[in-house]
Amino acid sequence: MELLNHQQKLEIIKSHTEIPKHIGIIMDGNGRWAKKQGLPRIAGHNKGVDSVEAVVEGCAEMGVNNLTIYTFSEENWKRPQWEVTALMQLLVATLNKKVKRLVKQNVQIRTIGHLNKLPERAQKTMLSAIQKTKRNTGLILNVALSYGGRQELIDAFRKLAQYVKQGELQPDDINDLIISKELDTKGQPDPDLIIRTGGENRISNFLLWQIAYSEIYVTQTPWPEFGKPQLIDAVWDFLERERRFGKISEQVQSNIAPA
Repeated sequence: MELLNHQQKLEIIKSHTEIPKHIGIIMDGNGRWAKKQGLPRIAGHNKGVDSVEAVVEGCAEMGVNNLTIYTFSEENWKRPQWEVTALMQLLVATLNKKVKRLVKQNVQIRTIGHLNKLPERAQKTMLSAIQKTKRNTGLILNVALSYGGRQELIDAFRKLAQYVKQGELQPDDINDLIISKELDTKGQPDPDLIIRTGGENRISNFLLWQIAYSEIYVTQTPWPEFGKPQLIDAVWDFLERERRFGKISEQVQSNIAPA
């Protein structure tokens, strides 16, 4: 059988009824890629910006509704100060350079995490980008900044505890829907697919509540080498999987309700 090339796969994906509505990406491998090239770590982060642009375009072309990129975690504050500073400067420069293109692409920028922990200039630049794209109706791009899945859950539980304390909510009323409404991704579908680049097999505190039933795709490709062809491969792999959500194959294939 003739193997399909990436363009052929893309055309099939675009017409498929079960494409992932929401993709989350753990963008890993920038530093290792740079070291392998004999370059400073920040060169890997710089090159990774091109990958973000390619993936945003690819998701929009496929018809993906939501894309969440793990840009800077709560744990990343532990990195050397020079690298943190360089990453914040890169964030500002990238937003200033790309925001007009994102507006033209009908992409809406949002953030998850503790934006208020970022340097003032980075906060203002991100808030400006959010404002400029808020009327866009296409792909929603969630940029995770100073984000941690455990901290997100702690924040949500504290809000719920306050509601209970004030008599606005009963403990027995708390369910998965109530909790989801207090998360940073409220109003958005949970990710269908999580992609991790760089070959590491861990979640790294990313969207811990939301990924309960996500398919996970790990690739050895470092983030600076991840582009539209690699995104197509990941989504193609996703479409070949059977998602059972606790059922058995026969139930899924015949759409039989559980007894």
